[in-house]
Amino acid sequence: MATGYCVKCKASREIADPKAITMKNGRPATEGRCPVCGTRIFKIGAPESGTPPGPGEAPAGGRP
Repeated sequence: MATGYCVKCKASREIADPKAITMKNGRPATEGRCPVCGTRIFKIGAPESGTPPGPGEAPAGGRP
């Protein structure tokens, strides 16, 4: 599961109901809610899939 920083709780939290989105500039991001206080959490970057890349595949977000 994806984690992000909740500015209201001032702690790193698991993102509840994470959704993969694309920002206006074309970069991937993940957004959802804090499970404790319900504040919106936004994390720039591709969502974490939890599985390592296979042979011959570049890691997510890595350079070729």
